[in-house]
Amino acid sequence: MKKISVLGSTGSIGTQTLDVISRDPEAYEVVGLAAGTNAELLLRQADAFRPKIVSVASKELADSIRGRLPAGTRVVFGDEGLIEVAAHAGADFVVCALVGSLGLTSTLAAIDSGAAIGLANKETLVTAGHLVTARAAAKGVPLLPVDSEHSALFQCLNGEDRKAVKRLILTASGGSFRDRKREELREVTVEDALKHPNWSMGAKITIDSATMANKGLEVIEARWLFDIPYDRIDVMIHPESVIHSMAEFEDTSVMAQLGNPDMRVPIQYALTYPFRKPSPASPLDLLARGALHFRPMDFERYPCLRLAYEAGRAGGTAPTAFNAANESAVARFLRGEIPFLAIEEIIEEVLNRHSAMADPDLETILETDRRARREADSIAK
Repeated sequence: MKKISVLGSTGSIGTQTLDVISRDPEAYEVVGLAAGTNAELLLRQADAFRPKIVSVASKELADSIRGRLPAGTRVVFGDEGLIEVAAHAGADFVVCALVGSLGLTSTLAAIDSGAAIGLANKETLVTAGHLVTARAAAKGVPLLPVDSEHSALFQCLNGEDRKAVKRLILTASGGSFRDRKREELREVTVEDALKHPNWSMGAKITIDSATMANKGLEVIEARWLFDIPYDRIDVMIHPESVIHSMAEFEDTSVMAQLGNPDMRVPIQYALTYPFRKPSPASPLDLLARGALHFRPMDFERYPCLRLAYEAGRAGGTAPTAFNAANESAVARFLRGEIPFLAIEEIIEEVLNRHSAMADPDLETILETDRRARREADSIAK
């Protein structure tokens, strides 16, 4: 029985992870759950899975739920609580599904504990890829991608000679506004942006999909997961989201991983790797699907993706600044404080102000993150 901790258990990936686990209860024991402020959902999860420990955002929230938890379940809170769930709950597999840079320190703690990592938090590798991959290698800890695109690439590259890889091709749905021109985006609302055509995701990731910042984060993550340079990582728009990503090899062969848009498939693959089990997802019927379509990426239409490539190539602290500026700008858009197109403007201005520092340590990364957020907030005002 595999012992699992889920960081971000009340989010989209977290809830789908627990759905996968619930369908095979003999295979898994949930020992830790970490959430933010969604206490009611966390309590229902705790009742269902009886973990040893749960974590919430604040002491006040921890105090409010302590008496409502199952017997034997302990509650902790804050950053220290996240780390305790990640590293000290006795898990041998930690699903890192926190949204944003919040997942970095807890993921490092989980690696230090020796647990295998199911990585759904792309910002961890974006902000500190050199630290995370080096730490995982030193500890002999596998980093198993949960994002559908990176899981697809991981499957396409299994057993292959990495030297024979010509390029990686990440597919993108195009997001909520894929059929709109840029001039049509000036007055779009939060409600418009949250209507993703293919996937059911959290608010932040859905906005990132609309700006294509999400794909930029995935490009940077792919660079660290697969040790492939940026000039060999491409993105194309594939509106149906059936091909989740592809790998092209030197002999012109292209391997692709296909399936219906259902995050439970890559989640389960990470949990069961190197084995496969029956999935709750609907099987793909290509005859019913009919044609699949592809479009070239347009960096003028999606400047956030261009900025992500530029930050990734600059290296050092530049990807950290990109991610922090994006998180700040998206949060302000979701609160109705700025228009949609201001997100990309804020990111570009923060990067223009930023002087990248090479090979940063953890404290430098965290300070870069704080400074970039302050600048992004100032620009937005």
